[in-house]
Amino acid sequence: MRNQSHPDPDIKTKAKSYPPNTLRRLYERFVRIRGRPREIALGFALGLFVGMSPTMGIQMPIAVFFAAIFKWSKISAAFGVWITNPFTAPIIYTVTYFVGANLLGLEAAMSLPQELNWDIVRDMLKNAPLIFGALTVGGVLLGLPLAVLGYYLAFAAVKQYQQRIQAKVAAQKARLRVTGQKVKNKIRRKSEGQR
Repeated sequence: MRNQSHPDPDIKTKAKSYPPNTLRRLYERFVRIRGRPREIALGFALGLFVGMSPTMGIQMPIAVFFAAIFKWSKISAAFGVWITNPFTAPIIYTVTYFVGANLLGLEAAMSLPQELNWDIVRDMLKNAPLIFGALTVGGVLLGLPLAVLGYYLAFAAVKQYQQRIQAKVAAQKARLRVTGQKVKNKIRRKSEGQR
């Protein structure tokens, strides 16, 4: 009788290998994006930069829009935006807020309330422009070096992958030429032997 609680007996093995395999698959999909390495890397850098902005929820449309305007890779821009995801957003926004608030010389615009009431909601809305400003300044300040680093890493990865594929294609073409030459020689010998 089959165990009904676990339809897949290798589920524990798959769960242990999930993050490395997922990251590997994402990397492989990224380097396989069609296009010039420069355009792909620029799109990725743009996505990283937009991903550091406090516009979660509309980051992907923003990145794809600007990638289309600049004629960079829209797919790699969308890839880059995912630096901010539900798991990393609390960390990224906390860091960008503190960097921006320190740069702007702001005191803590808001502390976490013990209980939620209308006065606290009103204060939060009153301080929203300050918070958004600090997030934006911090995002720009951290996003620029991240985008530059992301550009060079993406360019190197895509360029290396494309060169490896070009080398494989060239080797296959060379083998096909040799095989074609062998076939032509064989046909020529057969036709000379029949005369």
